Amino acid sequence: MRVAEQLAIIAIISLFATGQVGSRTATTDWQAPPEAARRANPLPKKTELIEGGRKIFLRECSQCHAASGAGGRRKNAADLRSEVVQSQSDGALFWKITHGNSRSGMPSWSRLPEPQRWQLVLFIRELAKP
Repeated sequence: MRVAEQLAIIAIISLFATGQVGSRTATTDWQAPPEAARRANPLPKKTELIEGGRKIFLRECSQCHAASGAGGRRKNAADLRSEVVQSQSDGALFWKITHGNSRSGMPSWSRLPEPQRWQLVLFIRELAKP
């Protein structure tokens, strides 16, 4: 086997081992810094703000995470309804939306105004409700 073939096999095995391929669950190794995780959502849980978050989600996020938040539509996007995601603080979710994760294919949404990113957090919380 050539060196290039060996490297390709190692790369594929690494992707599976780190959960970057074949998984729709969020990885636990992508953590927000503690100070970011401690941030509280400044927006109240009002229906109109959650609805605004839903509209942003459908426009910007559903192509990867599906309209239901179930994930897996593109680049094995995480299931946002999962316990791994829902157990994270609002600040952690906001930080992840803002910064993204190039290893998993999650883009940065820092171009969205801060209130819209907080609205996304409000809506993500609603995804776990039956």
